[in-house]
Amino acid sequence: MAHFAKLGVGNIVETVEAVSNNVILDENGIEQEQLGINFLRELYNEPHAQWFQTSYSHSLRKNFAGVGFTYDATRDAFIAPKPYDSWTLNETTCKWEPPVAYPNSSSMHYHWDESVHQADNTKGWIYL
Repeated sequence: MAHFAKLGVGNIVETVEAVSNNVILDENGIEQEQLGINFLRELYNEPHAQWFQTSYSHSLRKNFAGVGFTYDATRDAFIAPKPYDSWTLNETTCKWEPPVAYPNSSSMHYHWDESVHQADNTKGWIYL
């Protein structure tokens, strides 16, 4: 299955739809994004809707699109909503990163607490 994200106001993803791989194959058996876009525009009778292909493997547009994500045309990437004010965008992966590295423990679960970080900017992760 191929997946496509429909953009709304502000390039915000409104929905993500699955389309059969057969729909996006041209006469030479090569995937063409535009064929999926045309299919969805016709299916929903929205000739001007903005659709962009997205991929679980992150091979297209950095991240798999989700409802509420933003499509950044400059980076050609889907970017999740910023989870916390202190986090910054990694320009290579287009994923949000905390200002303090995740604790190096495979057996424990941690949660980010923005108020802990605001009180002491060397902290932020709390054990659950």
